[in-house]
Amino acid sequence: MHVEHLLGDASLGLRLLWAEDALLRREISGVTVTDLEDPARFVRPGEVVLSGLVWWSPDGGSGRAERFVSALKEAGAAALLAGEETHGNVPDDLVEACVRHGVPVAGVPAHIMFRSITDTVYLRQWGGLSRHHALPENARVRLSRLLAQEAGPHAVLAEAFAHLGPTAAYVFTPSGRTVAATEGAPPVPPREAVALVADGTGVTASVDARGVSPYERQLLYLPDPDAAPPRMLHEVAAVLAHCQEAAARRPSARLRAADELGALLSAPDAREDGMVEAALRRCGLPETGPYLVLVADAGTRRPGPDEGPLAEGALTELAGHAVAARDAGGALVVAARAEGAGAQAGAEGGPGGAAAVGRLPDGGAFAVLPGVPDGWADEVWPLVAGCVPGVVLHGGTGAPAAGPDELGAALGRARYALTSARTTAPDASRLTDARSLTTLDALLTGVPAEVRSAYARTVLGPLLETGRPPVAVLLATLETFLACDGSWARTAQALHLHVNTVHYRVERIERLTGRDLSRLRDRLDLWAALLCR
Repeated sequence: MHVEHLLGDASLGLRLLWAEDALLRREISGVTVTDLEDPARFVRPGEVVLSGLVWWSPDGGSGRAERFVSALKEAGAAALLAGEETHGNVPDDLVEACVRHGVPVAGVPAHIMFRSITDTVYLRQWGGLSRHHALPENARVRLSRLLAQEAGPHAVLAEAFAHLGPTAAYVFTPSGRTVAATEGAPPVPPREAVALVADGTGVTASVDARGVSPYERQLLYLPDPDAAPPRMLHEVAAVLAHCQEAAARRPSARLRAADELGALLSAPDAREDGMVEAALRRCGLPETGPYLVLVADAGTRRPGPDEGPLAEGALTELAGHAVAARDAGGALVVAARAEGAGAQAGAEGGPGGAAAVGRLPDGGAFAVLPGVPDGWADEVWPLVAGCVPGVVLHGGTGAPAAGPDELGAALGRARYALTSARTTAPDASRLTDARSLTTLDALLTGVPAEVRSAYARTVLGPLLETGRPPVAVLLATLETFLACDGSWARTAQALHLHVNTVHYRVERIERLTGRDLSRLRDRLDLWAALLCR
């Protein structure tokens, strides 16, 4: 469907205010309804944007219109359909901005509902598929209406397979989480779901949604390969993709609330009484613990043009599993509650609480998960980390926070553990629990690399100078002496030296470093410096 086809639909009565012929021939990929002043984040290339212009005001100057239209241009919108009900007409400065940026603009009469336009677009798109004769026409019409109503995957799946009678069909994520299932389909544990898809025992169709992280990609799966024709599966997968894209684009106060919670937990000195509790409420989280706090990063790989943020996507998927672990109803209950969660979103739960996933002020991804069993993340992390080949996913966590006042400290422990995970396994996905750092060398892995390097240079000083063989000998002697717990005899034996030679070298080490190796504290300083090196 092209822009000119939509404008030419007499039943809609759209009034073209400006466009060039070439722009009218652009193909429409979908519809987005927004009244945000900066909608770029939620608009995809080729989409028609419907706006009631609630964001515009006569005293706002031309700057508002300029920002709005430039965001549409940057996002690749096919056209702007501006509602006339709020202001009586389409403001001149908005039309002028569209002319400057080359965005076709039309007015939507006050009596025309935006839903009518959305239905027209999706009915036309699905009507074009009728030649495949996979889905019945009435089912296709009902699916398009479900899309216009922003229905979730459960409703889409139920409608798509209703004409086939009892049919088991699932929507899985790559880590085996059940997003949706048809009525009567038996629950499938995550590990079993991963195995079923990998073994090819049924039939799958990829749900290729844009703007979604690889961790949240979905697969339509039928255990019985003969239950539905392949073309039908691909049609249903396309509907599910539209459904997931719409959910990921949908503005949500929960998105902002999660980021605000992260900012509060990162700045303990800036918090006042009750601020964390209020932030938890805005995220849909309970005000009583325990809470598990996790942080993550996805290495050096950056998301592709059609992908959402990787680390936030991984934690959002982890949050879906967390709600499954917490709810007695299992994965199918979770799918109904958490469907459509996007990066930085809170995966909605029931009275027991939700799961907040957001971004910290430094750009890192974090999650707060209430009510999950201690040690649960160790079991689920490999499923999530292993579902996207080529991405090294590091994570950090620690002891659960008993209440809101402990969340800041829990975040600090998780971030320290994340640094340890990156240090100890730079090329492999790993989740590190701060409680596992029970030795000095393990503890030091959580210190940032630049701090470790600076400490080693400061403490060891001349012993690290390169190009001086005698200094290298002293460094090796120091390592052996400390490894032998300061025993002169065992050090001499290990190095095949006379004890007097060991005494001589240790005296030189003490002079160069300013440390006394007869003192435990100085020995610990030097041992820590060697570990940091």
